[in-house]
Amino acid sequence: MKQVNSISVSELQTLSDKMYGNIVKAVVDIDKKIMVIDAEMHVDGEQYLLEHGSQQNSLWGINLHPANYGTENFIEFDSMINIRPRQQNMSRSVENPNIQNQITDIVSEIITK
Repeated sequence: MKQVNSISVSELQTLSDKMYGNIVKAVVDIDKKIMVIDAEMHVDGEQYLLEHGSQQNSLWGINLHPANYGTENFIEFDSMINIRPRQQNMSRSVENPNIQNQITDIVSEIITK
C-alpha cells in the first residue's frame, strides 16, 4: 500500500495483475486531494490515511480498473467503508454525485496515461 501523487495506467495494471487481476483498490481523501492505492482491503487504506491526519468524513473507497482507463467504467465507487448513514450514504456505492465528481477529479489529477 502506498500514497501516490502520480502513477501511470501501466503501473496500475502491474499492480492489478499482482493483486486481483483486474482492479486496484484505492481510498481517496477528498479534502486533502490524496489517494492511497494497492491495499488488500479498503479499510487498510482508510486506516493508513486516518493515522496520517485524514478525517473519516473525507475518505471514500473506490476500485480502479486499469483496462477501462478513459471510460466511465474506470472508477468503480464501491467499498464497504462507504456505508455511512450519518452522511446519508446508505450503500457501498458513493451515492452523492458531487462527491463522485470530486473523486473523479482527484483520480484524474493523479493517474497519467
